[in-house]
Amino acid sequence: MPDNRHLFKKYIAQASDFAPFCIDVEKGEGIYLWDKAGKKYIDFISGICVNNVGHRHPVVTKAIEEQMRKFLHVMVYGEFIQQPQLDLAAALCARLPSQLQKVFLLNSGSEAMEGAIKLARLYNHRSQIVSFSRSYHGSTMGAMSVLGDPPIRRRFDPLLPDHLLLEYNDVAQLEKITDKTCCVVAEVIQSGSGMTEATPGFMEALRRRCTQTGALLVFDEIQSGFGRTGKLFAFEHYGQVPDVLCLAKGMGGGMPIGAFVSSPELMSLLDNEHPLMGHASTFGGHPLSCAASLAALEIILGPQVLPLVEEKGRRIRHHLQDIPQVVSVSGKGLFLAARFQDEKLTARVQERCMANGLITFWLLFNHEALALTPPLVITDEEIDRSMDVFKRSVREASL
Repeated sequence: MPDNRHLFKKYIAQASDFAPFCIDVEKGEGIYLWDKAGKKYIDFISGICVNNVGHRHPVVTKAIEEQMRKFLHVMVYGEFIQQPQLDLAAALCARLPSQLQKVFLLNSGSEAMEGAIKLARLYNHRSQIVSFSRSYHGSTMGAMSVLGDPPIRRRFDPLLPDHLLLEYNDVAQLEKITDKTCCVVAEVIQSGSGMTEATPGFMEALRRRCTQTGALLVFDEIQSGFGRTGKLFAFEHYGQVPDVLCLAKGMGGGMPIGAFVSSPELMSLLDNEHPLMGHASTFGGHPLSCAASLAALEIILGPQVLPLVEEKGRRIRHHLQDIPQVVSVSGKGLFLAARFQDEKLTARVQERCMANGLITFWLLFNHEALALTPPLVITDEEIDRSMDVFKRSVREASL
């Protein structure tokens, strides 16, 4: 069997400063991946919160197969009526508040963030964009402009001008949002910092301040959406509704898709005499991705998935309580991070987990923590088995 690692590094541009995992994937099914040598891995990060319904869920693959027999790409997004797009948008709106009833379908979370920022600019013609420290919203130039890490942003300067970075969960700093602010971009639960939850008081104050100043509130639910936290969307935990909602990752059941959602009134600003004056996407809302997304949404909303997510999260937390090296656990539902005593131990734990067939992942702004975000369809037995591997890996890393 050929070793593809050399060819992988020769031909595939790398996206990370860290050494890539280099698992030579042969197959994925449920919560598992297999490499070409036959080694079995538990995917305990769901492909970074993408495979919320697991790998190749049979309902998702059936929906893809049925759609591919009808048509694939037919026309640039928004020109033809395509039933998969229409069905998906209607299903989403049925589950969203009355303020969020129009969907713009795209290919990724970065594209969704770009669309949200452009929509805000069209709405109030202001320039200042506010975001929060240790936040991540995508890697395109507009999305990178609101990244919560100035050293990374400076590598690509000049980005969008007039950006203001505030501290997350600091209510006093919200006074810096003024009538010059175009929009405020926020993760409801910050993923890159270690699944940092917003305090209820902070979310309420943020919503109130945006309303007072006329700034649009943009919630980034690219990772936290689609059942990951025990609610379909994380903002439901806090009772605060954004003006614009950005979605992707777990939305597609493993297929590439993203969207931003807002009110019909705001979305009408994208209707111009020329499509490129608003927002456009050739492959946005691809019929295969929409068919997969609708199937994934129906699975998540079923009685065996969404109602059980918080209990499954508590089961993982219970296991983590038995590990003295785990300093703290943060997050909601199956959107969790375990923090260790220092980043060297964290790196060793991640390495031992991989060697033992359990895939975990480092966090962008918190190298002392590991992400624990398994597929929502994971069973109690699979949780117990996975956590046994995790505990063994921690013991080995601590020697």
